[in-house]
Amino acid sequence: MTDPQDSNKRRVALVFGGRSGEHDVSIVSARSVDRALKRSHYQVVPMAIDRRGLWADVETASRILAESSDRADGVVRFEGRHRLDPRLLDDRIDVAFPVLHGPYGEDGTIQGLFEMLDLPYVGCDAASSALCMDKIFCKRLLTQAGLPTPAWVELDRSSWVEDRDGIVERSLALGLPLFVKPARLGSSVGISKVAEAGDLVAAIELALGHGERALVEQGLAAREIEVAVLGDRLPRAAVPGEIVPGHEFYDYEDKYIDSACELLAPAPLDADTTAAAQALGIQVFRLLGCSGMARVDLFLERDEDKLWVSEVNTIPGFTSISMFPRLWELSGLEYSALVDELIQLALTRNARR
Repeated sequence: MTDPQDSNKRRVALVFGGRSGEHDVSIVSARSVDRALKRSHYQVVPMAIDRRGLWADVETASRILAESSDRADGVVRFEGRHRLDPRLLDDRIDVAFPVLHGPYGEDGTIQGLFEMLDLPYVGCDAASSALCMDKIFCKRLLTQAGLPTPAWVELDRSSWVEDRDGIVERSLALGLPLFVKPARLGSSVGISKVAEAGDLVAAIELALGHGERALVEQGLAAREIEVAVLGDRLPRAAVPGEIVPGHEFYDYEDKYIDSACELLAPAPLDADTTAAAQALGIQVFRLLGCSGMARVDLFLERDEDKLWVSEVNTIPGFTSISMFPRLWELSGLEYSALVDELIQLALTRNARR
């Protein structure tokens, strides 16, 4: 039986899982968001998408969300039934909160669906989500705007077949080490650090195994700084954080499984560097048309104290160890207030449209 008090609460469609390699991470993030949503204000409507892209029934979605594990190394298996959850067509849903990392969730696809349904949703719109998700397009725009980003060589499966030697030559000309990345994945899935020239071909083929396009990026002797940005027309930045990798670099296992990395929150930076990192984060947020939230990842070059833009995550991790909510908590905005503000931003943007 439905509690009559629920009619006074906003109904939040919490969407998680998905088709990307970050499926398990998405579930862990969604569990954290679910715990943070105040039941006095919101009624959570769980919506789970399986690895094939099918939407689960109500009972399955609720069961997956209710499980207590906060680790991403457990394989969470469930089967969906629907091409689309019919509850999304229910006009009683007030706002969608997608917690879908990677392709088919962070890349503008589901944002476009919400816009077609005229359903308010948390986070960046379809255009900026797609732009930020694609590392190549994002770097092109950053360069055009005169913002510093590490040099790169871009390729796709066709160019790799046609011009393998040329791509290898141009990539090695950037200098070692190199980072090889799929163009449209997150959470360091498919990324390799190449310290020896002989390892480059295998790294590129690994990256192309995760998508049609990839890039080879110049490696910098730099600290990894993260800036959490929140807002719409007047965005603001939290205190920066720093990642000290526990592995060769900040890879998937380091982030979500063995937690070997060290998360410094706030980052040990002087006042000027802190302010510069925050200002650059906001500048990138505005340039790429972001709204709601984004985590802007920067490099701080060790020798010159120069800041470089690495990439932008429009649906950053929301797990218990994720940097985005931690940095806002250190900036005076605790987790439940953060998700509440994100929902209010979504509703305000939709009303403005």
